[in-house]
Amino acid sequence: MLRRHNRLLVVMFVLADFVAAFVAFGVSYLVRFNTGLMPLDQPPPPFGRYLAIAPFIAILVVAAFQVQGLYRLRRGRTRVDDFFGVLVGSLLGTLLGVLGTLYVQTYHLGEALKVQGYLEISRWVWVLFLVFTVLFTYASREAARDLLRRRWRAGVGLKRVLVVGVGDLGRMVADRILEHAELGFRIIGFVDDRAAATDAIGYRGLPLLGTIANLSEICPQERVDEIYVALPIDEHIKMLGVVEYASRECIDVHVVPDLLQFIALRARLEDLDGLPLISINDVPLRGFNSALKRIVDVALSSAVIVVGALPALIVALLIKRSSPGPVFYTQERMGLDGKAFTVYKFRSMPVDAEDASGPIWARDNDPRATSVGRWLRRWDLDELPQFWNVLRGDMSIVGPRPERPFFVEQFKHRIPQYMLRHKVKAGITGWAQVNGWRGNTSLEKRIEFDLYYIENWSLSLDFKIMWLTVLRNRERLHEA
Repeated sequence: MLRRHNRLLVVMFVLADFVAAFVAFGVSYLVRFNTGLMPLDQPPPPFGRYLAIAPFIAILVVAAFQVQGLYRLRRGRTRVDDFFGVLVGSLLGTLLGVLGTLYVQTYHLGEALKVQGYLEISRWVWVLFLVFTVLFTYASREAARDLLRRRWRAGVGLKRVLVVGVGDLGRMVADRILEHAELGFRIIGFVDDRAAATDAIGYRGLPLLGTIANLSEICPQERVDEIYVALPIDEHIKMLGVVEYASRECIDVHVVPDLLQFIALRARLEDLDGLPLISINDVPLRGFNSALKRIVDVALSSAVIVVGALPALIVALLIKRSSPGPVFYTQERMGLDGKAFTVYKFRSMPVDAEDASGPIWARDNDPRATSVGRWLRRWDLDELPQFWNVLRGDMSIVGPRPERPFFVEQFKHRIPQYMLRHKVKAGITGWAQVNGWRGNTSLEKRIEFDLYYIENWSLSLDFKIMWLTVLRNRERLHEA
């Protein structure tokens, strides 16, 4: 049933996005050629020419949104997240449309198909299409959500859910369902053998209705549609009785495996010749997603290196004048899959800064920093050479900050799931940093935010982090 609900939501969003992109392409033509806002050098092409390829362009937008993960439910997704997802997805869809039409024209495939003329799209139409696609798709998705919320609030089609187990696992199931009201589920309460105790209570205002043995009385009385079994491992024998009862009464039953102590990232169900397997700690940043992120890294790091060449030269001269030693500081850091690499930074401390102390944690206003180094560290300019690491493929622009192997050896034994942050490339900036967990702050909170980033990665999240990094640095500039 959950999968059917998800499919319903996905179908609604796909149809809404397809229609919005289709309409945006038509509106772009009308604004470009029929409003007189933009001068025409030649007679406008027939509207039918654009209308004929609009479905193809709309399909590309839907495909781009799928790459962005916009058709996957996420806990805590905000309107800002949706906007960035729609923006980046629209950019990608527009780019695919431009490349597709250019490819067909370049290799004369359009002439062979007798549609060569259909593929000559005005540049202004593409610009307008991008703007209107962002506006229309974002508005249509908000309208679809509002329609679903109104439907569920009215009690139409709601599924009544009973959770078996009121422990940590059962409460997590309840949290997920309550946070996703768009699924159309209403939790009526819990059953648990702890109900026999006089001090047993429910959770988040949801009652504890009785023991597992009372299922045959509770389900008809509460008109239960679905049961979620969320029992700890040592009580899984009770699950058999629940499944048997649900099967007799035609109630949908879902079993939540008690693997939470092992699962930190997303788990995925796989098939080994008919044998179901649960892949633990799967990450979305694989295959095409990884290649897409790499393309963005190469493009942006190349641009930063070219644009920042002159400022970097000035910084290098200041470092040479401030203290003896090399301009660049190299250090071993741990990156993807726990493999070490050499990170490059502008030197902000004397060459012998750690000779007496050995490796120690850097901190704000570090007294070991040179006068120029303090200024570089304040504005994070000492990390500019790391764009070379990004271009080389050692790092990404966005990702968990890389740490020195010396400290990794300490943290991986002290902090649970610490090494999972190495499932992706280290980054110059990250989700933890833009949320205030940078420098000498809580490692546990940093790991929590790093794992959230890894589990919920999308290109739009990367751009959101880049934008927040710029805003945070501007705030620090004003505070100074």
